Amino acid sequence: MSLSGFTRTHVAPDHALLTPDTFVRAFLPGWHQTACIVHISPELGARFQMYTVEMQPGGSGELSLLDIQRFAYVLEGEVSLEVGEVRHTLRPHGFAYLPANTPHRFSSQGPSRMVVFDKPYQSLAGAEAPSPVLGYEPEVPSNPLLGDEALQVRLLLPDTPSFDLAVNTMTFAPGAHLPFVETHVMEHGLLFLQGGGVYRLGERWYTVQAGDVIWMASYCPQWFGALGKTQSKYLLYKDVNRYSLESV
Repeated sequence: MSLSGFTRTHVAPDHALLTPDTFVRAFLPGWHQTACIVHISPELGARFQMYTVEMQPGGSGELSLLDIQRFAYVLEGEVSLEVGEVRHTLRPHGFAYLPANTPHRFSSQGPSRMVVFDKPYQSLAGAEAPSPVLGYEPEVPSNPLLGDEALQVRLLLPDTPSFDLAVNTMTFAPGAHLPFVETHVMEHGLLFLQGGGVYRLGERWYTVQAGDVIWMASYCPQWFGALGKTQSKYLLYKDVNRYSLESV
């Protein structure tokens, strides 16, 4: 509880830094015995929704919106995922992508946390609809960003035209940083998994750390540099492979 009224949270027209001290829990349709923290949504100006689910023993979540694809990444605990008649077990750093209108059900026998991204799917003529994807982040091959071995990227979804979103992890050695200030059409949702540093968003500079959430609108200037003696890592969402005119 804060008696000072101070927080690092800041919301601007083209970006937001959202820190755990300001998170508010509520319930969302389709989730049972689960508290949800909606971080990023259309109300903020985003074209997707990002939220954390805190599942209690016996908690569950299932398909509740049509034409919405879903990506879930386990942060704590163990989660079962039923897709059709097949059951999968997801542990911390396990993830699942579920194409739009795929019947599914998450459930947990103990306390568990996941971060979830929901986005309307934009089909593409000539491209096959995507299939479900399941994986374990540490087993995904990593590659240096633009040849910088101190900055490693793992692509958690196939880089093909079937997908209109990408979800990656980016891991920075102490002192590593993005090579330049990026300004681009892609929108981002970001969760810091470990470590921290300094993030430039627009014309402001923010100290950031594990647990923080960041929203970056299209064309928001952005840059990150890692600080501290341990590596920093975040989970990053972005929209890809589509003309913006398709949604106008």
